Amino acid sequence: MSLQVENLKVYYKTLSGYAQALDGVTFTIQDGEIMGLAGESGCGKTTLGHSLIRLKPPMNFIEGRVLLDNQELPIWDMEKMNAFRFSQISIIPQYAMNALNPTRKIGKIVADLLEGKQVGYKTVLPELKRRLKLVGLSADVLNMYPIELSGGMKQRMVLVLSTLLNPSLLIADEVTSALDVSSQKAVSKMLVEFRDRQFVNSIIIITHDISVLYQIADTIMVMYAGKLAEKAATETIINRPRHPYTRLLISSLPKVGVKFSEEKLAGIPGSPPLLLNPPAGCRFRDRCPVATEKCLEEPPFVEVDKDHFVACWQELEHHA
Repeated sequence: MSLQVENLKVYYKTLSGYAQALDGVTFTIQDGEIMGLAGESGCGKTTLGHSLIRLKPPMNFIEGRVLLDNQELPIWDMEKMNAFRFSQISIIPQYAMNALNPTRKIGKIVADLLEGKQVGYKTVLPELKRRLKLVGLSADVLNMYPIELSGGMKQRMVLVLSTLLNPSLLIADEVTSALDVSSQKAVSKMLVEFRDRQFVNSIIIITHDISVLYQIADTIMVMYAGKLAEKAATETIINRPRHPYTRLLISSLPKVGVKFSEEKLAGIPGSPPLLLNPPAGCRFRDRCPVATEKCLEEPPFVEVDKDHFVACWQELEHHA
């Protein structure tokens, strides 16, 4: 088992109190699994990704456990996590194209990063050049400044950088959102190839674009308002979703070849709840078309079919 997260709670400290951005999340990722993390803006997916590697203010660790390859990660302690970052768990941050220091050449950036891990630049250089070639970059980029690279080239450079020491888990946060369609496809294929070549063991891909996940993810986990709604195999989530929120999310996607005049896109009415004072019970209750009085109680996130987890009373009663 690659990653095990148990009852993880991470809140944001504000002047008005705590915003419950990540509230009691429990899930696992298997060895070799590429898991897509989906949901609308503000659902907590980026908070979840960042809390696994770098908890910084105003993020506050409340409770929970995170185990990577059966070893507990001290995510509540920034300094202790230094021993795990980059070598065992790594991240391609959102807006990765801006993650490279514009005043230093790429080669110097890599050397500084490796020095922090007591790894010699010359030792890694042959493998670095091999991986640059794999992603379609010349070794000449090591003598360039980030401004000399296009957006897609920077994204691929950060992918190589973040996986250079073969981490067990890679978190890719919105890695395709600022790219054109051809670059999106190229970066997506590279993520799969890096997993297949065992440069990384498992990957979490955070995105609002489910169509990207459909192409490359083994499983998809859907979040809503700081809670988990559903997790299952990608094919199951796309074709047989069981949580009302997931169904509405899938139905809001445009279909290839279908004209707007023939079938209008269906949005989700209402807005997510404020997380400073979230409602009791199911947080999707006020927007859910099948909500009942039972939904005033919080539904557990449980397995209703093999490897298919749902947090919905209607589905749980149907399963029972």
